[in-house]
Amino acid sequence: MLLIHCPYCQEERSELEFRGAGDAHIARPQNIASISDEEFEAYFFLRDNPKGLIFERWRHIHGCGRFFNAARDTISDKFIMTYKAGEPKPEIGAASVPHAPVETYEAMEGEAQ
Repeated sequence: MLLIHCPYCQEERSELEFRGAGDAHIARPQNIASISDEEFEAYFFLRDNPKGLIFERWRHIHGCGRFFNAARDTISDKFIMTYKAGEPKPEIGAASVPHAPVETYEAMEGEAQ
């Protein structure tokens, strides 16, 4: 089970209390009615799926109900930090993200047949 720190409640709670809400810090169009279909598609649907550090929006749905942002490592699924919505994106270097070996079936049991 993941424990996620809510920056508003100031508590670590079970992942079951939270819902992911997509990427954080998305540049939204100033006038969405004036953009082309291709620009709308890129803004609304297309997202990067990087391996490593990402910034996401989360909601403490079964707690305070507020949205916040989180920096999470997609390799280990660990939350590096959480911070309140509206705060600037923190500068976090890739070197500060600890990478423990990821347990996979292949690492534990050998190649799958």
